[in-house]
Amino acid sequence: MLQVQNLSFGYDTKTILENISFSVEQGEQLSIIGESGSGKSTLLKLLYGTYDLPEGNIFWKNQPILGPKFNLVIGYDFMKYVSQEFDLMPFISVKENIGKFLSNFFPEEKDKRATELIELVDLVEFTDTKVKLLSGGQKQRVALARAIARQPEIILLDEPFSHIDNFQKQTLRRNLFKYLKEKNITCVVATHDREDVLPYADKMIVLNNGKIIAYNTPKNLYTTPKKPLIASFFDEFNTMKASDLTLESSDDMVFVYAHELQLSKDAVLEVKIKHNYFRGHIYLIEAEYNSNSIFFYHNTELKTNEVAHIKLTEAAKKRLKS
Repeated sequence: MLQVQNLSFGYDTKTILENISFSVEQGEQLSIIGESGSGKSTLLKLLYGTYDLPEGNIFWKNQPILGPKFNLVIGYDFMKYVSQEFDLMPFISVKENIGKFLSNFFPEEKDKRATELIELVDLVEFTDTKVKLLSGGQKQRVALARAIARQPEIILLDEPFSHIDNFQKQTLRRNLFKYLKEKNITCVVATHDREDVLPYADKMIVLNNGKIIAYNTPKNLYTTPKKPLIASFFDEFNTMKASDLTLESSDDMVFVYAHELQLSKDAVLEVKIKHNYFRGHIYLIEAEYNSNSIFFYHNTELKTNEVAHIKLTEAAKKRLKS
């Protein structure tokens, strides 16, 4: 339903995005990842019609998405965009902000809808609080609720949980993405957080220097990362010779996630323990191998400067040989 065709864009003489093409079906979630400055936010703004397109086309259900040269008011009724600036009305309440664009001809339905969305983003106790008195994370939740109030066909989210505390983020993330799926709302989310992607995205795009370097399902990109940038998004990883891992005799390099290495007395890969990083239920171990750092997980702390032997897990062997 959303089609992006050969899109290129830049500010002045600097190219930000180059030859971008992809499509998103109705009800799908697409995640866009990439380093800061890779063009994620600019791409969302182009999808919303914030800027005019010098090259390429954007369509929603065969309707062209056009910029300010063609639209007096930026944006479309069927599309909502939640930026990192929120764009809320500070001197009215949370409930009034969420219900701002709902019809006043049906006051009972408007009230019910606003209350439902306040519960969705867990702001019941702040229902009548003026937005100017809220924290950044609370404002972000109001912005999310307001964006879906009129149940758009497509929603664009730019780092939607960046201001929200970790202990609230997980529940909100599940509730929001579940709601969007149930309502068949297409979602395009720009993010740096893998937790926004792995459990929820149908497809993901990896941007690097304004170009798409990967476009596939999260599972496929996780299983066969072709570049360090992709592997690093999913977990701590190591770049290693296949021959060192006894996968094959060549010196081809492979990406091995930290959880795919384990201690083993009969392993041939000898390392020296350098640091232990506590991760709650597990430790991330940094060791030295051939004068380079290598990382793996272990359920207990290991003694610094101790010599240990590690090997690939069977699941890792299967992944790397597939």
